[in-house]
Amino acid sequence: MVRTLFRTLILIALLPLAVAARQDSPPAPQAPTPVFKAQSDLVVLDVNVFDGKSDAVPDLPQSAFQVYDAGQPQEITFFSSADVPVAVGLVIDNSSSMLTRRQMVLAGTRAFAESSHPEDEVFTLVFNEHVRYGNPDNVDFTTSPAQVEAGLLRFPAGGMTAMYDAVIEAIDHIDHATLQKRALIVLSDGEDNASRHSEADMLHRTLRSDALVYTISTADFSTRVGKPGVLKKLAERTGGAAYFPQTEKAVVAAFTEVAQNIRRGYRIGYTPSTSTAKGEYRRIKVLVHVRGRNLSVRVRDGYTQDGEADTR
Repeated sequence: MVRTLFRTLILIALLPLAVAARQDSPPAPQAPTPVFKAQSDLVVLDVNVFDGKSDAVPDLPQSAFQVYDAGQPQEITFFSSADVPVAVGLVIDNSSSMLTRRQMVLAGTRAFAESSHPEDEVFTLVFNEHVRYGNPDNVDFTTSPAQVEAGLLRFPAGGMTAMYDAVIEAIDHIDHATLQKRALIVLSDGEDNASRHSEADMLHRTLRSDALVYTISTADFSTRVGKPGVLKKLAERTGGAAYFPQTEKAVVAAFTEVAQNIRRGYRIGYTPSTSTAKGEYRRIKVLVHVRGRNLSVRVRDGYTQDGEADTR
């Protein structure tokens, strides 16, 4: 027993030395955090289907759609028609031509809010020769209709028109939205006499975004002053729609229709069957077939592959 006690005392005496030696030894190397590189090939399209001029068609099955990429048919791997929240930018002309139409703008945006999803995230951007955000400086997007309305009244109307700059700024902003479905509503007569960018710059930028662009013309209802061709091109190339109302009451109705059409759209995804070079512009076409119905499709006319993305 004495021998056992002696051994125990020796072990107790040596224990601090063993602990110290363990603390002084270098830590075991840890495995590095793996880094994965993935090629993001999935193309996602926002598609609107219309029966006649402007009645959006809901509840179509995936089997009704066919997608072509660079002329080749594609297998649809993602399909959704759910009513989901949308990130929306209201891009509103605030030049001298709008001095007498501020009540029309407010009525239109109120109608839009009443027909929208309560969780839509909205920002306002008003422009004359300057492009300014209507939301408070620390609020990128808001779900508050009152805050949207206040943003439209934040700056007085007057001055020249920089529509091209405004659309580019709005696209840059909405591309950072957390919601996947995105749309801009541009209210203007299409004239531009103050932008630093050109019409071609604007169209090129919109084609590199997945945001739908809807345009509502405020051209003078009697003299037809404005550039309707620019508004039509801007909407159609992105898969949206252009509205040319003849009265201020019809402008307000257009906001309601846009809100409803955004809700009734489809999201379609596919992986291109042929390889895509970085920076290559690919033409796309979407067809819809429903027996006995003559339907039209609005979708952007192409996309640019931005190449590789990192994920950790």
